[in-house]
Amino acid sequence: MEYRRTLDLDVPFPEAVTRTKEALAEQGFGILTEIDVQATLRQKRGVEMEPYLILGACAPDLAQQALEADRGVGVLLPCNVVVSQAGDGSTVQVLDPQTMVSMTGRPELQPMADEAGRRLDAALAALRS
Repeated sequence: MEYRRTLDLDVPFPEAVTRTKEALAEQGFGILTEIDVQATLRQKRGVEMEPYLILGACAPDLAQQALEADRGVGVLLPCNVVVSQAGDGSTVQVLDPQTMVSMTGRPELQPMADEAGRRLDAALAALRS
């Protein structure tokens, strides 16, 4: 099973970050966390790498439903979205919400994973256009 969905964009990293946040917001996702991996590795390890940002995206309605079905599923929340520089363009990667169902073996999480997947696919489609 593929664990992520990937989209390459012909836009610079800062624009990709802005557009990704906007596309997620249009689908009901808020950004709970932002992890600047490039800055963290530079500071903590002295390692240089391309711009790489992890966004912790959350759709509160779906998160609530998933947590009501299984409190332990919180270890798989929020949905991680990665925006990274790729040459002159950018790459956006989204964790496939179906991983939540396959990893837990909890079929009652399927409706939330299906809806999260639909919304994330719509966000990626908006980024393509």
